[in-house]
Amino acid sequence: MYEAHFGLTGRPFQLTPDPGFWFETATHRKAMAYLGYGLAQGEGFIVITGEVGAGKTTLMGHLLATIDPTRLSPITIVSTAIEADDLLRIVASGLGIDAPGKSKAELLGLIERGLHGVARTGRRTLLIVDEAQALPVSALEELRMLSNFQAGGHALLQIFLLGQPEFRDRLHGSERLEQLRQRVIATHHLDPMEPEEVEPYIAHRLAMVGWSGRPDFADEAFPVLFWATQGLPRLLNQLMSRVLLHCAVEGVELVDAGTVMAVAGELLGGGALVEPAPEQDNEPEAIEPEAAEPEPSRPMTPPQPAATPRPIRLAAVEPDGARPLACAVEHDRLAALEARVEEQDAALRRVLTLLVDWVEGDARTPTIARDAA
Repeated sequence: MYEAHFGLTGRPFQLTPDPGFWFETATHRKAMAYLGYGLAQGEGFIVITGEVGAGKTTLMGHLLATIDPTRLSPITIVSTAIEADDLLRIVASGLGIDAPGKSKAELLGLIERGLHGVARTGRRTLLIVDEAQALPVSALEELRMLSNFQAGGHALLQIFLLGQPEFRDRLHGSERLEQLRQRVIATHHLDPMEPEEVEPYIAHRLAMVGWSGRPDFADEAFPVLFWATQGLPRLLNQLMSRVLLHCAVEGVELVDAGTVMAVAGELLGGGALVEPAPEQDNEPEAIEPEAAEPEPSRPMTPPQPAATPRPIRLAAVEPDGARPLACAVEHDRLAALEARVEEQDAALRRVLTLLVDWVEGDARTPTIARDAA
């Protein structure tokens, strides 16, 4: 709906991973460097971890779009809690082997012959296992055994493991995975985007679908987008899709902080964005988005915030007042961030001062429209 309203040629913030919208953040740049290093080594395991929605699948899709198919033959598995024998059947199927009814010994023999067959074509087989945290130890051990297959002193199979943070912890904490751990040649954890990367990320995806400056964006919108999504690409895409839909339905031509806060609240069931109260207070103080006045807009360039505040939470508003509602975008690191609250008091005061200025200061009418490029 909003695509036609704003003259876009497609959906810039769809949730389905699309390598065509690849945007290289600092953490993704490092991940690609590790993947390139691993491919050059041609052996062992490479482990990429990240929070849900951090862009692991998009990263791998981008890698597959850039590799030379005459040199690499990829097999991709999106794993569930499958046991070792079932994993072998999936690998065999990826090599074009008829696996049903075969014993484990037969499967291993067929897989080895299949890998040799690929090697005779001048290519190396690359096995990519997504959601690796779901694999039992027996299946991970079977992957290690597959990595032993060689021809002429060169590995026939290289394996990339993608998983959530708990997979990294499990890999380093399990004695049973010691032998696999010794074969890991590179690891990288995908972090969320930095605050200054949100604006160019949004501009890039909009430009990919012919954005012509509608709707425009006020500077104040980008810090709120970052705070509300923790910088996770999937959550940012989800929120931006709803923001654009809201703008199309309500006839909004400028996305400001109030717009983002209102939509983020609706996304979680009618809540409103609020800043956490000091620890001695029991209830958070809500920031009313309707009272916020928009800042002037400008062409999209990375914002330079004075400090990075703590994540904004959401509060659901009920007839008898406001009560806290767990924010769906908070992740495990929130506890660590809140543990440093005393160190961030000065930064928080500066942010709250800015928010008060937005509410009580004189409004300025935005006059500068962005260029579509």
